[in-house]
Amino acid sequence: MTIHSIVIQKLLSTNAQVGRRVAAHHLKEYTYGFRNKMAIIDSDKTLICMRSACNFMASLARHNGRFMFINTNPLFDDIFHLMTTTVGSFSPSTSALWRTGGFLTNSYSPKKFRSRHKKLVFGPTQPPDCIVIVDTQRKSSVINEAFKLQIPVVALVDTAMPLHVYNRIAYPVPANDSVQFVYLFCNLITKTLLRERSKAAAANPSIDARDEAPLKAKTDSANVSITVLPYASLAPLPEDVEETKNLLDKLVVLKLNAAQGTNIGFEGPKSAIDISDGLTFMDLIINQIESLNSKYGCRVPLLLFNKDNVHDSSLKVLEKYSKSSIEVHTFKQGEGPELKLSGGQNSKGEVHPFDDVFRSLMAGGTLDSLLAQGKEYILVLKSDNVATIIDPNILNHLMINDIEYCMEVTPSRSFNLILTTMKFKLREIARNQDKHLQDNFKLIDTTNMWASLRAIKRYADTDESKHKRHSDLKDTAAGPAIEFFNNVIGVSVPESRFLPLDATSDLLLLQSDLYTCREGVLTRNTARTNPLNPVIDLGPEFEKVGDFQSRFRSIPSIVELDSLMVRGDVWFGASITLKGKVIIAAKPGLKLEIPDGVTIENKEINDPADI
Repeated sequence: MTIHSIVIQKLLSTNAQVGRRVAAHHLKEYTYGFRNKMAIIDSDKTLICMRSACNFMASLARHNGRFMFINTNPLFDDIFHLMTTTVGSFSPSTSALWRTGGFLTNSYSPKKFRSRHKKLVFGPTQPPDCIVIVDTQRKSSVINEAFKLQIPVVALVDTAMPLHVYNRIAYPVPANDSVQFVYLFCNLITKTLLRERSKAAAANPSIDARDEAPLKAKTDSANVSITVLPYASLAPLPEDVEETKNLLDKLVVLKLNAAQGTNIGFEGPKSAIDISDGLTFMDLIINQIESLNSKYGCRVPLLLFNKDNVHDSSLKVLEKYSKSSIEVHTFKQGEGPELKLSGGQNSKGEVHPFDDVFRSLMAGGTLDSLLAQGKEYILVLKSDNVATIIDPNILNHLMINDIEYCMEVTPSRSFNLILTTMKFKLREIARNQDKHLQDNFKLIDTTNMWASLRAIKRYADTDESKHKRHSDLKDTAAGPAIEFFNNVIGVSVPESRFLPLDATSDLLLLQSDLYTCREGVLTRNTARTNPLNPVIDLGPEFEKVGDFQSRFRSIPSIVELDSLMVRGDVWFGASITLKGKVIIAAKPGLKLEIPDGVTIENKEINDPADI
């Protein structure tokens, strides 16, 4: 007996195949026919849909997604309690919450209501990334609200499910909601999420769980304040080109090249991924330095710190610049004091402990050599933020005011722009690039930092740093700076300078007509009137770079796009234009091809007839 036969037998033992007396036309694709006036659900189709739903949830779990499990059937209470306590996801212990109305769309407003038990229930403080429902007929209002917020829904559906509800379920699982099948389904979800959690723990043992991150911010060190200046308040560059040349001659750029692209299916460092117009992040940085050197006649060198597993591939990328006038120095991790880069392959958790990075500069006399050449400041970059700009205006401000350390930050979407100089506590600055965490903070650290080389030498030479290496400040970039440096500031740069490359959804933004590259700087299309970028949410079918490239004959035009959500087996033709809010969701087991040259505006597409 094959594995498939065993699984099908298990499904049949739960009565998952027993439908209702009525089979809606849009659900007949999941049925065999009728027996004793009852619709019979195709167990093979149920199995395919279950796999698609679990693959989607696994992809969210890999990115620390939030899951909300909804149940109001008392028969399933014990099953849900066991699942939610095991995976640690949010689930209400009572049905009262779901009777308040607007539990998602009005989740930021406290709700009071009267009931027999005089209970006061509050909605969740943040929307989930996925909602799982088993008693779907009772929760049509929840599905409607999730649809408004574009939150994907995984739900059991029966043969009589109305079309308007069915169309709003991203991952339907056709089955009879018997207790036995619900137990089987919940058990499969539990194993899926626990497996992804164990994989993440094995790959990144130094990364704390997402839910623990806010707790870290509550340490006493997080109450230390830092002065943040608006970028517009910086003094302009000197009009004399010679003065700007002398200014840039005192700068060195250091790029940490440790992040791999394996989380998006790319073999090699992230710095080698094509971003825009066939250029990689490495190309952008080198082109920027070439442009500065050519424009002002200066000599800004590039230091490249490579992790062991990306060193050789990075050297191949640099081969095409062998005739360039840029002075490039490569360093391999492990040469000299270890350059510790915790977080492994996932950029969301990757941080660079301040002391380890700059102690590596001391190896072989690199720091002393830079100081002897008249270099005074260093700009440290990561390969994640592809919108990095080597900005002489910031360097000019640092030198005029004798600043020893500066971190580039940008306001989060939950906070207004900084128009005047303000003070912020470290706990108000998101150090982690996880998009789910950023709404909890007022500012986001772009991970670009400027530092005085003389101050670094003083820092590296002091014996005190040896005793401070494991202080409470080690997980915050500005922590060591405030502790060891004098005159520390932050500069609030425009949001356009913060574009982390963490998923293929980010690649769609960068490779579209929304951005062009000029002299190594990504420039946004002036035809876009919305100051914010579109919200792109591609399903697990697009998760790997290879799959992403094969499913797009050409990248669609998205200048007028507000949001895009794609689910299922979807393939895009050439010269497609997307506008407004677009949802494209192919049902499990069905292939949906978007033809060449079409324009889709404010539509939900489920099959070719909707185009």
